[in-house]
Amino acid sequence: MDRIKKIDWGYLLRNYLVVFVAIVLFIVSSQLSDVFLSTQNIFNLLRQLAPPTLIAIGMLFVIMTGGIDLSVGSVVAMASVFTAHLLMTHNLVVTIVLVLLCTAVFGAVIGYLVAYRKLAAFVVSLAGMTIASGIAFIVSRGMPQRIRNDALRSFAVDSVLGVPILVCFALAFVLIFALIHRYTTWGRIVQAIGSNETAAKLSGINTNLYTVSVYVLSSVLAGIAGIMIASRVNIGSPLAGQLMELDAIAAVVIGGASLAGGNGKVLNTLMGVWVLGMIGNIMNLMNVPSYPQDVLKGVIIILAILLQMSKKGKDINSSSMA
Repeated sequence: MDRIKKIDWGYLLRNYLVVFVAIVLFIVSSQLSDVFLSTQNIFNLLRQLAPPTLIAIGMLFVIMTGGIDLSVGSVVAMASVFTAHLLMTHNLVVTIVLVLLCTAVFGAVIGYLVAYRKLAAFVVSLAGMTIASGIAFIVSRGMPQRIRNDALRSFAVDSVLGVPILVCFALAFVLIFALIHRYTTWGRIVQAIGSNETAAKLSGINTNLYTVSVYVLSSVLAGIAGIMIASRVNIGSPLAGQLMELDAIAAVVIGGASLAGGNGKVLNTLMGVWVLGMIGNIMNLMNVPSYPQDVLKGVIIILAILLQMSKKGKDINSSSMA
């Protein structure tokens, strides 16, 4: 009983509210539809959420530095189209390497302009979004490209111990980056840059290099997401990542990360993706049109921001009282 009393429930609710919301939403969804808990629906939902999870993780690290990356949705489309195009003349391994190399270079250019040229991340990534989308349309000539590659297809349909490979891949990335964020120097410095970049510079840290690295990471993870989507639908489409950048930002915000930088958790971001995914899934199962789903997502984002402001105010009050 003493241990239970010592648990700071206020701290848990403020910092892990999205986890409780995800659990409650899971229970409510299971009551609203008999199909929700079916193995087929759960695995389909997990497959659908694998690409958005990777994009949201990349977005989280960018936002933790105080930046933003609006180009990730278009990078997904670009990677999807590149995958379809390169598989016509190369094997799968070479295709994946080339696609990820292209996305890494793309992210490095955005990161360089933000870090070294001091351009606004919003403007640079917005330009990057337009450029990547244009490249996707040029390469595909505005038409979806059919992919005929059994190895890539097996990546989407096969499973390990009953769990889809795509899901295993996504969970592995979540675990890896959660450990990187918590236990590595890189993770701590990225968070420090968002908290106080000037102090980080005075400590002798090359903040520009770390800033470039998060944009490279974001772009590469978006590239992997594009390959995942191409494997699921067997098509390279210039429209593959449409509006995925907004869902990624929404998941990060719902997960409690501050858009001002310096704060965020990988687990909470995963739960943010899960919350958005469950909302869409249960509303689809109940035959609710997509437009109310967008309204509900917007309301949830506003509530998450209000909660952040409330938490920040409580933290300031508690520190001033101390």
